[in-house]
Amino acid sequence: MSVRLLVLDDDDGIRTSLSMALEDEGYAVVAHASAEDALQEPSLAEVDVFLVDLMLGGMDGFGFVREIRRRSDVPIIVISAKADTHDIVAALEAGADDYVTKPFEIKEVGARLRALRRRPPMAAPAPASPPGGVVVLDAAHGPLVLDTLAGRVRRGDDEVHVTVTEYHLLRELAESAGRVLSRQVLLDRVWDRGYFGDERIVDVHVRRLRTKIEADPSEPTLLVTVRGLGYRLDPG
Repeated sequence: MSVRLLVLDDDDGIRTSLSMALEDEGYAVVAHASAEDALQEPSLAEVDVFLVDLMLGGMDGFGFVREIRRRSDVPIIVISAKADTHDIVAALEAGADDYVTKPFEIKEVGARLRALRRRPPMAAPAPASPPGGVVVLDAAHGPLVLDTLAGRVRRGDDEVHVTVTEYHLLRELAESAGRVLSRQVLLDRVWDRGYFGDERIVDVHVRRLRTKIEADPSEPTLLVTVRGLGYRLDPG
């Protein structure tokens, strides 16, 4: 089955050329020029990946990303001429999984998409998991359960809603619990080996993950920063 993409860009030339190139690669593409129209797309719930420009008339890309993230955990790649650090971080914090700066080559977008497709599904069992595929963390503050068979994260009886990227980030850290993983190692493992994006994407996703798994995200005790080296998950 073809991977279903939604391209949102108000530049007719970019929207058309990107859609045609990705269709040639085998993707099923639906394209829109406005966020409002995209949100009314009949097949919106069936989209596998979103490609979103930030500078749009009406609702901007930031608002669209936040709205999609409120509804779904599917990957979102921002494609924008906004190259300022503030804009990149803001897009990632709104819920985007990746960021490509305009002007770009189609093959760069294709490479990012292929990297997303190579990720195992959230419900794939992890080789390092105990029987049942459940890893329990942070026992000192109430168990955080990473169920790798069901592809879910739970705190007690409550499900912790994480994106696909956040799930794989937590899973990589859990499988190396107690060991420091550098940003580059996490980029290689979570965003795929050979990723040529910015390491700041790791920092933003760590911050987002902390808001969901830490009792006090400003004083993390589970997902800690090892200054100058990277991040470590302390089981507690």
